[in-house]
Amino acid sequence: MSPTFHFFRARSAVSTATLACLLAWTHGDARAQAKWTFGGFGTLGAAHSTEDQADYTVNPNSPGRAGYSRDWAYDVDSRAGAQLGVQFDKRWSAVVQVTQEKSVENAYKTYLTWANVKFQATPELSLRAGRIALPLFLAADYRKAGYALPWLRAPVELYSLMPISNSDGVDVAYRWHTGAVKHETTLSLGRASAQLNKDVKGKARNIVGITHNAVAGALTLRVTAAQSLLEVPGAEELFDGVRAFGPAGEALADRYDIAKRHVRVFSAGFNYDPGDWFLIGESGRINTGSLLGDQTASYLSAGYRFGSVAPYVTYAHLAANMPTQTAGLPLEGLPPEAAAVAGVINDQLNFQLSQIGVQDSASIGVRWDFAPNLAFKAQVDRVTPRGGSIGTLVNVQPGFRSGRPFGVVSLGVDFVF
Repeated sequence: MSPTFHFFRARSAVSTATLACLLAWTHGDARAQAKWTFGGFGTLGAAHSTEDQADYTVNPNSPGRAGYSRDWAYDVDSRAGAQLGVQFDKRWSAVVQVTQEKSVENAYKTYLTWANVKFQATPELSLRAGRIALPLFLAADYRKAGYALPWLRAPVELYSLMPISNSDGVDVAYRWHTGAVKHETTLSLGRASAQLNKDVKGKARNIVGITHNAVAGALTLRVTAAQSLLEVPGAEELFDGVRAFGPAGEALADRYDIAKRHVRVFSAGFNYDPGDWFLIGESGRINTGSLLGDQTASYLSAGYRFGSVAPYVTYAHLAANMPTQTAGLPLEGLPPEAAAVAGVINDQLNFQLSQIGVQDSASIGVRWDFAPNLAFKAQVDRVTPRGGSIGTLVNVQPGFRSGRPFGVVSLGVDFVF
């Protein structure tokens, strides 16, 4: 769940059998009483980046090609989704959601993003089982439905750190009140598969998370803490060569090995929206304790609504909580052959560390709800990768220089039905 989670795609086997069993269970009067809903959403977008030595993307798990690959790219934000829901009675319900979006293989694919059943045990207590959205950030439940966002896209610095948007498991939610404040506390348990790149898969096991929401009038607060065990089969071999260099190699491998690591996530955010204007802020830290990184990202955004038109501004910052360079293995005193191997290892380590994003961006945009269920959005970003990092860019070319700001112009139409 971090930078090189920059290549995550959830693929775990989901308990859709549970959903099928529940559908089969409904018969006779129960089936006649069932209330079905169907809806869809999508974004048609275009983006242009002035950085011609790399590609700008919203999420490296579904890489866009604006910049080096394309002058104008239509795959940075474009996606579509559909959702089927059913309310069987006062207690039982189910939902399935699929999305069509860009994959790490640079092709559009269909993903099963939600597939779960819900049991409303009491008015306050509910349980769900199946494929469930991970409630890690404020927009976690609707980040793929652009129409629900005030911006053209959720701030990349934070939301690209967690491309895993769901897990296969269960969650339990409890609603309660203190005076005029409405609370909801959710405990999530699950697992997910992860595509680190085209050839390497990882598994996020034992995902445990607790999320607390509090709503007081126009103010919404959310705090989340979660952890999981990330396992990358075959990764042990990647560091066997490092460990062969004695105590220095052992220390280096212990610091950066990705084979089996606990990943920890903490986030907190607020949304104040009295109607005419809004102010949203959020911060999150994702620490893998490995070569995959330890990063903190934050953003603050404000906008004002003039009828159907809503301009907004956003500032976002992504920082590394660990060095993005290392001296690596000492070369002094090594035989020429061993020194050559150690040099290659050091180069590879520093290359991977440079993938840990350090970046800030300033954005200005506007949303125009020009028709029912249709919104046109335009956004201009000034993005600066820093500290030798590539930021959140992909497909970086030899001519890329960190520290050089570039611009991104994006246009999009969001729709729901």
